[in-house]
Amino acid sequence: MSSLSKAKVESALKGWTEPNLQTDLISAGALRNLSVSGGEVELELELGFPADRYGAELAKQLRELLLAVPGVDTIKIEIDWKITAHTTQHGVEPITGVSNTIAVASAKGGVGKSTVAVNFALALAAEGARVGLLDADIYGPSQPRMLGAEAQPESTDGKTMEPVMSHGIQSMSIGYLVDDDSPMVWRGPMVTQALQQLLRETRWRDLDYLVIDLPPGTGDIQLTLSQRVPVSGAVIVTTPQDIALIDALKGLRMFEKVQVPVLGLVENMSTHVCGQCGHEESIFGHGGGARMAADNGVELLGELPLDIRIRENVDNGTPSVVAEPDSPVAAEFRSIARRTAAKLSQRQRSYAHAFPKIVVSND
Repeated sequence: MSSLSKAKVESALKGWTEPNLQTDLISAGALRNLSVSGGEVELELELGFPADRYGAELAKQLRELLLAVPGVDTIKIEIDWKITAHTTQHGVEPITGVSNTIAVASAKGGVGKSTVAVNFALALAAEGARVGLLDADIYGPSQPRMLGAEAQPESTDGKTMEPVMSHGIQSMSIGYLVDDDSPMVWRGPMVTQALQQLLRETRWRDLDYLVIDLPPGTGDIQLTLSQRVPVSGAVIVTTPQDIALIDALKGLRMFEKVQVPVLGLVENMSTHVCGQCGHEESIFGHGGGARMAADNGVELLGELPLDIRIRENVDNGTPSVVAEPDSPVAAEFRSIARRTAAKLSQRQRSYAHAFPKIVVSND
């Protein structure tokens, strides 16, 4: 009869890599309690990323792992998660009501960045997080259409705006405030000021994550926004095509200059599967995102297909994560969201929200 010890269980846990964290649960600081009594193992975990849907899958994997340890008879697993605030650029004021901000950028138009951003935000919410989405593309706002939201933001105090709710997430966009056919003929400083107002005059409600859909490019507007908007981390969207990768690399370098960590790359339109015959073809090339990630020491968070349903769903105001939650595409978006949030959870925490503002008065 094999004698079961706590050390044996810990050894098994240390030898298993959690796929989102890319390390073992003990090294990641996720193990809150471990007790061994006879052949019974009780395990308590606290993850740093949302895992409402993923928790059951993780528990199943851990049971399979621990039941292979000699002497283990029964297993009790409790999985919880807690999201904390993480640091942003030095000297940039935090956003009231927001713990973490994640910028979704492309540096090049036409790669599906906004479609990825809205599904990414909804995927975080599907895992249980409180999520907001800021449409930072003043010239070409698209999130109101993608979210199927038409209501104008309300104001209870005449100074701030309430975020528009859609599919369980909070959102704000210049598209809620102007007509669809009204062009925004503004110069850079006006765009920057408008974005700051949308960002800081919206009454965000206790968000774990605010996803910011940045406009394409790496010019003055994007650089200024990256310096003035607090960003916990960035996700860069590209296609496998060489032309898109050239600009994606420029976006990565821009974030490095302003000291914003790039959490990873998402390769969109990675492959196309014919809906009629099932033939798979890499229309925009193959493996470009993986090569760029490897060459620059960043993570490839996921690969998304060129699928007509993704386009149809956002055009109809119900992105794939909510329109087809059990589809492979929705599962890939949730995987990307978890891996991004897990990557962020391993970065330095911010305590700026914990300290009250001190006001000196002569009264």
